[in-house]
Amino acid sequence: MSTTPSRVFLARLAGLPIFDPQGDQVGKVRDVVVTLRAERSQPRVLGLVAEVFGRRRVFLPMTRVTNVDAGQVYTTGLLNMRRFEQRSTETLVIGQMLDRQVTISSTGVTGTVYDVAMEQARNRDWVLSRVAVQEQASKGRAALRRRGPTHIAEWNDVVGLTRRSPTQGATHLLHAINEMRPADAAHMIHDLPPERRRQVVAGLDDERLAEVLEELPEDDQVEILEHLDSERAADVLEEMSPEDAADLIADLPPETAATLLELMEPEEAEDVRRLMSYAENTAGAMMTPEPVILGPDATIADALAHVRNPELTPAAAALVYVCRPPLETPTGKFLGVAHIQRLLREPPSSLVAGALDSELESLRPDNTLDEVAAHLATYNLVAAPVVDEGGHLVGAVTVDDLLDHLLPENWRDRAVRHA
Repeated sequence: MSTTPSRVFLARLAGLPIFDPQGDQVGKVRDVVVTLRAERSQPRVLGLVAEVFGRRRVFLPMTRVTNVDAGQVYTTGLLNMRRFEQRSTETLVIGQMLDRQVTISSTGVTGTVYDVAMEQARNRDWVLSRVAVQEQASKGRAALRRRGPTHIAEWNDVVGLTRRSPTQGATHLLHAINEMRPADAAHMIHDLPPERRRQVVAGLDDERLAEVLEELPEDDQVEILEHLDSERAADVLEEMSPEDAADLIADLPPETAATLLELMEPEEAEDVRRLMSYAENTAGAMMTPEPVILGPDATIADALAHVRNPELTPAAAALVYVCRPPLETPTGKFLGVAHIQRLLREPPSSLVAGALDSELESLRPDNTLDEVAAHLATYNLVAAPVVDEGGHLVGAVTVDDLLDHLLPENWRDRAVRHA
């Protein structure tokens, strides 16, 4: 490991790619596993928690790490694909050590851990050697607007790292999670101990928690939502996509579901109730009621501006649905769809109504999963309109909606455990 820096700060490793000797990426770093010894004795770094294909988490021993730097990690290429299971004698640096309250003995400074560094000892083992501590800001109004000073201390000069702190916060763990994609953040939260998970959930804002919930297995979704107070649970459901919120509410006890629907904003609750009124595993139950809908007098420029919305998935941005008013589902008469590829070839000032694929057949709310899949495959589509018997657009099904329903129940959890 001659090219590896002598000191590596571990919070910065989260999310870094892991490469084999041929330069092929084999995974990503998700955490660092250490074994804590007596107070002030430098812990040995056992290895890394690596996320590999299929979002499976495996253990990568440090003996198989050949290089670590600021941008990537290299291994011998040998990975044991058995799922990582944390032992009682092991501690996860990112998941469990960040935000612990500690004291620097030599100065008496008290603060929270925001990073930990490892170095290679003479015997070639990696050990934890430094602790980055953020001092608690002095009390008063100024403390609300600034953070306290930071200190880098020797491991054996810091007290409080080898015992579980009942007042451990989640500030720096939250920062790491907020830097991740929602799916990656969901897998981090899935593997946290229950108390740490509750701390993180409490610290996430409603929009971010909604994004993460949509990526978690159903059991985790229900558990997290049931631990929130009703007002906040309703706020989080409002931030979720209506179809995901409907699926989650359907998994709750009926009395809880009714309470939350009453607490949601009426328009948001109405969308969810409408989706829940359709039979399970039909186009109506899986569709989104909020596709990109425009009137026939909209221009190509208007349409392109709408599909540029970064919050849209690629599949949701693939089609623009043109209807007569009202332009919220269920709409007025459905006129047709405009494909984004066609929109890109047309003059921006021309009307979107002139670029319609009016011959494309629509789905019906009661179409089954197999019928929806056959429809998308037949017409090479990633999205399709869902229209009721009166000719009103009631929603749109995208290929990611379809896959969510075709895959086995709790597929997100199974992907982690059995990929």
